[in-house]
Amino acid sequence: MNYLKYTQYVYLVFSGFFIYDGFTKVNTDQSPWLSFIIAAVAIFMFFFRRSFAKKFENRDKNS
Repeated sequence: MNYLKYTQYVYLVFSGFFIYDGFTKVNTDQSPWLSFIIAAVAIFMFFFRRSFAKKFENRDKNS
């Protein structure tokens, strides 16, 4: 289960990609809102998974 410490950073990579995609769509006639929404969800998931991993780690220490 050691890989869970590193998979949370994949969400940051995805959010960076979708933020970049959103800014490139701003300069064209395409709508950038979906890219920004997906980036916001990815950032939320990063913090959610991070807090979940900390709770899981603390539970193992208390047992």
